Amino acid sequence: MQKINLAQKFLLFDEQWQPKVVAQMNDYQFKVVKVQGEFVWHQHDHTDETFIVVSGQLNIAFVDEVITLNRGEMIVVPKGVQHKPFADQECQILIIEPQGVKNTGDEESALTAKNDVWV
Repeated sequence: MQKINLAQKFLLFDEQWQPKVVAQMNDYQFKVVKVQGEFVWHQHDHTDETFIVVSGQLNIAFVDEVITLNRGEMIVVPKGVQHKPFADQECQILIIEPQGVKNTGDEESALTAKNDVWV
C-alpha cells in the first residue's frame, strides 16, 4: 500500500492524450492523462469509462450535446456511447476503466496510446 500524489504523477510526463497508469484495483486501472485540443470520436462497446477532472476544463461531445466538466467534476460515459473529449487549454484528468481498454475504442489513430504504461 502506497499513497499516490496525483500532482506529482502529472509532473512525470508532458505527452498529450497518452494515459499513464498510477494504480490498479482488481481489473480496473486509474490513469492520469494530460489533454489539449481534440480527441477522436470513439466508443467502448464493452465497458463504461469514468472521467474526473483534476485541473482545467474538459469538454465531452456526444451525438446530441456537449458536457463541460470543471475541476473536481466527473462523468461516467456508458458503454457503447459515442463521445469525443476536447479541451481548449491543457487539462489534467483521471480516467478509470478496465485494464486493456484502448483509449480510442475501435478507432485507430495517431492518438491511440499504448496500454499499461505506468508512472
